[in-house]
Amino acid sequence: MFSNRRILEDGLCQDFESLSVTKKLARNVSQKLRKKRLHRSDGGEEESAGGFSLRCLTMYGRVGSCKVGADCSDEFGGSSTRRLSAGEEGIKNAYKTLCGTEDCCSYGRKDRFRKRTNRKGLEVDELHRNGKMNLSLPDDVLEMCLMRLPLSSLMSARLVCKKWNHLTTTPRFMQMRKEGCYQTPWLFVFGSVKDGHCSGEVRVLDVDLHQWHKVDVEVLKGRFMFSVASMHEEIYIVGGCSSLTSFGRVDRSSFKTHKSMLVFSPSTKSWRKVESMKYARSSPILGISEVTVDCPITPTQPTRQDRRFPRSRLGGVSDVYEDPHRLSVRRQLRSLSDENARIMGPAKKQCRPLRQRSETSSLRDGGKRFVLIAIGGLGSWDEPLDSGEIYDSMSNKWTEIQKLPVDFGIVCSGVVCDKTFFAYSESDKLAGYDIERGYWVVIQTTPSPPRVHEYYPKLICCGARLFMLSVSWCEGDGQIGRRNKAIRKMWELDLTYLTWAEVSTHPDAPMDWNAAFVADKDLIFGAEMFKIFGQVLDFFTVCNVGVSDKVMRWTHISRNRVGRELDASSCMTKTIAALHL
Repeated sequence: MFSNRRILEDGLCQDFESLSVTKKLARNVSQKLRKKRLHRSDGGEEESAGGFSLRCLTMYGRVGSCKVGADCSDEFGGSSTRRLSAGEEGIKNAYKTLCGTEDCCSYGRKDRFRKRTNRKGLEVDELHRNGKMNLSLPDDVLEMCLMRLPLSSLMSARLVCKKWNHLTTTPRFMQMRKEGCYQTPWLFVFGSVKDGHCSGEVRVLDVDLHQWHKVDVEVLKGRFMFSVASMHEEIYIVGGCSSLTSFGRVDRSSFKTHKSMLVFSPSTKSWRKVESMKYARSSPILGISEVTVDCPITPTQPTRQDRRFPRSRLGGVSDVYEDPHRLSVRRQLRSLSDENARIMGPAKKQCRPLRQRSETSSLRDGGKRFVLIAIGGLGSWDEPLDSGEIYDSMSNKWTEIQKLPVDFGIVCSGVVCDKTFFAYSESDKLAGYDIERGYWVVIQTTPSPPRVHEYYPKLICCGARLFMLSVSWCEGDGQIGRRNKAIRKMWELDLTYLTWAEVSTHPDAPMDWNAAFVADKDLIFGAEMFKIFGQVLDFFTVCNVGVSDKVMRWTHISRNRVGRELDASSCMTKTIAALHL
């Protein structure tokens, strides 16, 4: 019997050697089997012909080590002898075997675990390199995280992948960001002139972070004396001039006046062109307002009595001397004959309010409709205009409106406030155009704010309140009547009693003859740019009219950050727009 067992042990050792098992491991297994034979006396366990447990045989793997997690609780005292975690037993006993020896389970298991871990790490690195990492973050949660980013960081986030770019450019995302009050004010400065050329650069100021950015716009190169207006996170560029002899230069000797309108979307950095105006204009006075879908826009047909031919600003004794070929007279006669033929001819179509929605047009910004009014400005022959046009975003068309009142003068400023387009002339007259009814009304205000006539006043609408900024003389202390200082004041018009009241004083001296002011929500932004001592200086200010204090205060947001690179002609060609993005 003992000889047979000896033979079996020798055979077992040979089997282990054939499996390329080390001698130390084979010796440990043999000692384990010998101890089991000595401690078992009942012989009731399941044994093979060799006397060792079959359950232990089921634990042997391809490399001769025990399988982790095998059920050996009957032989080794229950589940308490299972392998413990590395934190409980330490690194030294992390691979403690179930059979009682360290080499039985640890042999080969460390290498296999290391290879498997390295393989997973290589797969993750490969996914990173190929850009195929699948983020399990839901789209709605991702949108909530991205919409809280400032605009500059949001622009960088769009470059991460196509998915992020798509999520952050949808109308739903823009509306959520707007309603969540995550937008910040941005100020856009157009009309930059460098080295005598219209560079087409747009300077953008992040008001909260006080950082300037530069945007190169190819479509604006060579265009100057245009006007801008903002609505629904977009900026509209209307009219302007461009030189015919030397492209890109600010040259008024030979130029072309434009009647096109461009739309710039800063959030997506995209440009598009919409319907052009009926008449070419440079430096038109703009007013923009949101209206309801069923708001009527009545086109006005000009009559012969309302037709007036304003005299050119170029001056002269008579039309013959200032126009020897009488081109202007012939052009006026041709326009008059065309107008007579149109009036006397049969009316084939009746003029009706544009209430219906065009099937080919699509409303942007969630179905919101707005109108843009352009009046005045200079025409193709550099003559001041008294006509006006209105643009409907629903039909994407321009329609002529009633001309300015007789003897109103040359309009110098205008703004839309409470569905009325207010216009102010150089002769200190105020008129209002009712957008829904389609006619002008002269407004008599008392008293009229005093001003220096060399500085044109600027009308501003902020929070359904009408303001005007004008420059007036300030009397010195103790010297009544001596005009030794000019200051810029802000006045507010009481729309009920039609009286002006002074509400604030601008801190800077009025050095800029063409200062620009624009409002967005409760903020009024001002831009002044002038040349002094051989260099161009610029000052940008802001005033919050929504504060509860009685005195509205102006604060500086930027000084001498833009003008140092520009020419002095930028002081006359500049125009600004403000948006919350």
